[in-house]
Amino acid sequence: MLQLASLIKHHSTFRPDQVAVVFEQERLTWCEFDARVNRCARLLQSLGVQKGERVATVLSNCRELLEIYWAVPSIGAVLVPLSPLLMASGLASLLRDSGAVCLITQRSMAPMVDQIRDELPGLTAAHVLMIDGPWADYADYTAPFGNSPDGRLEPVSIAQDDLFNVMYTSGTTGLPKGIMHTHFVRSMYCTLFASAWRMSPESVVLHTGAIVFNGAFVTMMPCFYLGARYVLQRQFDPEEAIEIIARERVTHTMMVPAQIIAVLNSPNFSAERLSSLQMILSLGAPLYQEQKDLLNRLLPDRFYELYGLTEGFWTILDKTQSLRKAGSVGSPPCFYELRIVREDGSDAPPGEVGEIVGRGPSLMSGYYDRPDLTAQAIRDGWLFTGDLGYTDGEGYLYLVDRKKDMIDSGGVKIYPRDIEEVAARHPDVREVAVFGVTHEKWGETPVAAVLLHDGATVGACELRDWINARVDARYQRLHALKIMDEFPRNAAGKTLKRTMRDNYQAGNCESC
Repeated sequence: MLQLASLIKHHSTFRPDQVAVVFEQERLTWCEFDARVNRCARLLQSLGVQKGERVATVLSNCRELLEIYWAVPSIGAVLVPLSPLLMASGLASLLRDSGAVCLITQRSMAPMVDQIRDELPGLTAAHVLMIDGPWADYADYTAPFGNSPDGRLEPVSIAQDDLFNVMYTSGTTGLPKGIMHTHFVRSMYCTLFASAWRMSPESVVLHTGAIVFNGAFVTMMPCFYLGARYVLQRQFDPEEAIEIIARERVTHTMMVPAQIIAVLNSPNFSAERLSSLQMILSLGAPLYQEQKDLLNRLLPDRFYELYGLTEGFWTILDKTQSLRKAGSVGSPPCFYELRIVREDGSDAPPGEVGEIVGRGPSLMSGYYDRPDLTAQAIRDGWLFTGDLGYTDGEGYLYLVDRKKDMIDSGGVKIYPRDIEEVAARHPDVREVAVFGVTHEKWGETPVAAVLLHDGATVGACELRDWINARVDARYQRLHALKIMDEFPRNAAGKTLKRTMRDNYQAGNCESC
């Protein structure tokens, strides 16, 4: 029997008084956290939630969400974390798609849930719970977790191939798909990442972003596996994150590139405040080389980079290689294999760009209820990522771009990341996103959206011309550039290029 939720009981038994979770002013020991997880699990069992049934959450970062993450699999149910930033139609679609029999949410979501109640016949009023108080409209059973029933938790036998969760893709392109992970896959997250990040039971792990996305599990699972301390920020704030790191003596943290950039540019940033860090992990999108170099100068021997997909393949750039292999996103860990595949299906040699294809023990079971999409993504046991890259002579991977982000201008392939790296070298540029828009003559042409540092005075036309004078080829020159106050992002912090492209083509953006 493989029981990931037994990790909490294990630490409660052998390290009962050690601090397990820190959330704002709350500090829970392993014994206290275990008791809360058990109360949540008993509540779900009292509602009749059975092994294999889906339990959805629509919650911002909170202590209760961490408890749910361990309570749901402890009774053999399947976790379905959903973003509170979803609109009503999107939430209804994902709840229907997942077949969730229980929804745990917060008071602020009540109007939206009321709006979609008639679209969810499989979700009874008794199975809609709120963590922050009773909900009068749902009178059958709306007890918050603090009032959950006492009694014995009914034991459930769980096998390694049973589902742990269905994670919906963040939807930066196309419709979200439900990615299925088994208990075995999540156990691989525990052990392989614990080794990769050099974590120990004495580590202190900070997570600053939304934990409803799979990237959070990259540090969460090894932390709970080892019995280390997990510190959760309610929402990302760079100044507060720096103060938390200094106060808690945080050793490991993971951030998306936009968050790393915000920390580096925070008025209270100093290397001394962050001196406890042993790992700063970047994932979710490429971090500009300019920012990597700055981070390695200010905080040497700490930078890791993860390239990976929720579907289950990853490469890791270890901190010991971050200078020697600058520009790379690392190599596959033990038990993983990597190929670069041409359009004709043959393997490309080192140095040649092709589709990144990989396999390993964290591979998803498939897309929930979509065998057609699963067959497209996984072929003969290999995951076809849809990303473009190449390897060097030592097998290190260099990411070029997303296949679907590639711009086809008059038959010439343009990779937005090449232009973004040039733009990031301008001293006034904080962030940049390059995307293709339709063009009568060339089919597509590149356009840039830019965020500037505070106090920057460069104009859009001046910046566009500066970039165009430094790109490697004429066809990479920007057709237009727009300076923005903020980028549209999903709750994971990823930039939504598709939204910016649609707004530009709809004429909603003025640019030079």
